[in-house]
Amino acid sequence: MGIAVENEVLRQLDKTNSNLIGYFHQNIFKYFSSDWDVPKQGYDIENRKDKIFVEMKNKHNTMNSSSSAKTYMRFQNTIINNKDAKCLLVEIIAKHSQNIPWVVTLDNVKQVSNESIRRVSIDKFYEIVTGDKLAFQKLCLILPTVIKDVVNDIKTRNKKNTVFTELDTLSSDLLTSIYLLSFKKYEGFNNFKF
Repeated sequence: MGIAVENEVLRQLDKTNSNLIGYFHQNIFKYFSSDWDVPKQGYDIENRKDKIFVEMKNKHNTMNSSSSAKTYMRFQNTIINNKDAKCLLVEIIAKHSQNIPWVVTLDNVKQVSNESIRRVSIDKFYEIVTGDKLAFQKLCLILPTVIKDVVNDIKTRNKKNTVFTELDTLSSDLLTSIYLLSFKKYEGFNNFKF
């Protein structure tokens, strides 16, 4: 029973971390430009000026076929109602750096795609938002400093938190390992040394 409980705790922590990472990425874009918005309903992110509508997923494999079909149909409806619209399925952890048409298979036979409906990795979405091909890499490079500052601030408040104590005992290469594991196929990361 001990291992099952430990595995469930780890699964819940992983889910919580994934949700926080998704929340971070969903909400940061509104600080880059007032054109980007996080509406209370509808898409995760919208740019009404450029007619870009975004659904954001934490991992490339988080949607089952039913959810995938529903999202694609929603995108199609947006394109039908607004011929200038672009709909993006943005994957924070994608298999590859990409900005490609989203191809779906209907009835296990026919493949359908539309140039205005795209699958985009997070690095390419940062490029769309900022115009900087390496914007995501730059964010990742500054995050360890920001995280360290936040952790030090929390520690100076004398709050006891065993997570930070445990993190202190781990390798100093923890963030590097996370970056390389998750983003090694993204622009600027393939041969990058942290």
